[in-house]
Amino acid sequence: MTRFVCRDCGLDFDVMVPRWRCDCGGLLDLDFTPRLDPDRVAGRPATLWRYREALPVPEGAELTLGEGFTPMVEVELGGRGVLVKQEQLFPTGSYKDRGAAVMMAMAAHIGVTDVVEDSSGNAGCAVSAFAAKAGIRCRIFVPADNSPGKLGQIELYGAELEPVPGSREDTAAACMAAARDHYYASHVYNPFFFHGTKTFAYEVVEQLGWKGPDTVVLPAGNGTLLLGAHIGFRELRDMGLIERVPRLVAVQSARCAPLCAAFAAGADTVDAAISEPTLAEGIAIGLPMRGQQMLEAVRNTGGTCLAVSEQDILAAFRDAGRKGYCIEPTSAAVAAGAAQYARDAAPGETIVTMFTGHGLKVGDKLHKLVSD
Repeated sequence: MTRFVCRDCGLDFDVMVPRWRCDCGGLLDLDFTPRLDPDRVAGRPATLWRYREALPVPEGAELTLGEGFTPMVEVELGGRGVLVKQEQLFPTGSYKDRGAAVMMAMAAHIGVTDVVEDSSGNAGCAVSAFAAKAGIRCRIFVPADNSPGKLGQIELYGAELEPVPGSREDTAAACMAAARDHYYASHVYNPFFFHGTKTFAYEVVEQLGWKGPDTVVLPAGNGTLLLGAHIGFRELRDMGLIERVPRLVAVQSARCAPLCAAFAAGADTVDAAISEPTLAEGIAIGLPMRGQQMLEAVRNTGGTCLAVSEQDILAAFRDAGRKGYCIEPTSAAVAAGAAQYARDAAPGETIVTMFTGHGLKVGDKLHKLVSD
C-alpha cells in the first residue's frame, strides 16, 4: 500500500489525507512499489499514463492533457551526437507537466477542491493548467516584482495570482501559510510530483529499446527532474528492465550554483548561495529544499555537477535556434552543460539530455537575446 514516509524521522502517513510535510517538519517521500510489463505498454496511448502500473495513482483517477512520450532526437552538442528529449513540446511548454499531471490527478482523486502553489514560472503554469482540467480552484503565489512573461499563461488557465512583496523566499513563506488551510500543490514538497517527473526515465528507456543510457544530463534548480529521474531509473533497475542506473550530471548556472559548490567541497548538505542575475532564471534556486537528496542522486550514480557561464548559455541558446529549436534560456543552460560533458565523454557513450522549456515562454525577450 502506498504511504507517505518522512525522510527525517521515518513516520508514515496515509496518502488519502492531504499532507505536505511530516509533523516533525521533515520532507516526505512515497513508499510505493511499481510494476511494469513492457509488452503491455507497447499498444497504449502515447502519454505518460502508458506506465500506469508504475504510477502511484489509483486506477481510473488519471488526469491528462495528452502529455508525455516526447520525441527523442539526436542533436550535435559538444561536437558529437547527443540524444535530446523534446520536453518543450508539452501542453504548457515544459517538462513540469509530468509532475503536475500526476500530482493533480491524486489531488482530484482525494477530493481536493482548491490548491495553492508558489511559482512564477513553469511549475505555476503546469499546476494551473491541470487544476483547470480537474475543475480545481488554483492560487499561485508569485513575487510582486516578477516579470510578466509567464504570469499571463498562468492567468489564462484561470488561476488567481497572489503577488507577494519581497524575495522568492517571502513568496514561499506566504504560500506555506496559506497551505495550513488549503492543499499545497508544491513541485518541491509534494512527492507525487516527483513520481510524475520520473516518467522521463521510463520514456528514455522505452525509446532506447528497453535499455538504459550511460549518462543523463539534467537541470538542477529545485531538483524536480533530477530526483524524479533518479527514482525512475532506480525503479527500472529494481524491476530488472535495465542493468544499472545511469550516471546523472546536474547542471546549474555559475551565477547560482549551490549544488555544484557542495559537490566540489565534498559536503553532505547544500548551503545557501547568493544568486546573481542569470539567463537561466528557472534553475536559479539559492537553497534547494531537497539539496541533500540531489547530492545523493548525483554521487550514488557516479555523476557530477557542472556550472555553466552566461556566455555559454547564450551561445547554446543561439546555437539551438540555428538548428531549428526554439528553447528558453534555462533550457539552453542544460544544453551548454550537455555540450561541456560531451566534449570529454568516452567514445560510444550514450548521452541523453533534454530541452526543458519552449522559447516562446520568454517571447518578450527573444528579439533581444538573439540580436544583442
